[in-house]
Amino acid sequence: MKTVSENPKQSTRDIILHTIKRRTQATVDELATAANVSPVTVRHHLNALQVDGLLETDSVRRKVGRPYYVYSLSDQGHELFPKRYVRLSARLLAELKDRFPSEVVVELFEAAVQRIVEENEAVFSDLSFEDRLDFLVDLLGEEGFLSQWEKDEAGYRLIEYSCPYVSLGQEHGEVCTFDKNLIITVLQTEVQQRSCILNGDDCCEFSIPAQAQQIPAGIN
Repeated sequence: MKTVSENPKQSTRDIILHTIKRRTQATVDELATAANVSPVTVRHHLNALQVDGLLETDSVRRKVGRPYYVYSLSDQGHELFPKRYVRLSARLLAELKDRFPSEVVVELFEAAVQRIVEENEAVFSDLSFEDRLDFLVDLLGEEGFLSQWEKDEAGYRLIEYSCPYVSLGQEHGEVCTFDKNLIITVLQTEVQQRSCILNGDDCCEFSIPAQAQQIPAGIN
């Protein structure tokens, strides 16, 4: 099955799918705004996506006026988003936990993060904080996380709308440290996790303080 494109120059179809993934459900008008196209064009794509079995539709009744429709991804639609793991990963991790102390397993995850950082340090080390956030979103995307960042009164929010390790993390919670450690190491600041998909939330959300904009030179 073809996965959803992660190319910045996304098609209208991909924008619609990504928007519904982020919002859990969306209306025609919301999708038209996100894709910067007319509602008529959105309906055309929605019809095609429903025929392909990728969307589900629910009718929402209002106190006054006609009901309206919201669209969400079907199980088949969720499968479009890449999952970068297989059952072998769970088996290997189980073997590691049986053979080594828990702190060794944690160190292995930290080493994996450090390797990714070292491979990309030359690209992002001289970037401004917000450019570094842009780079981080792309880097997380390469690891299978659909994410974006937003600025708010307290600083910044980094939001992950999909996690490639949901199934693996349900049995091995250690994998949940991977993306957080990557965020901390790339941004060189502490972050506070506000929600987690593994806990049943719609997304993983991280708060980043405003003072984090002062990035030290290089990576420790």
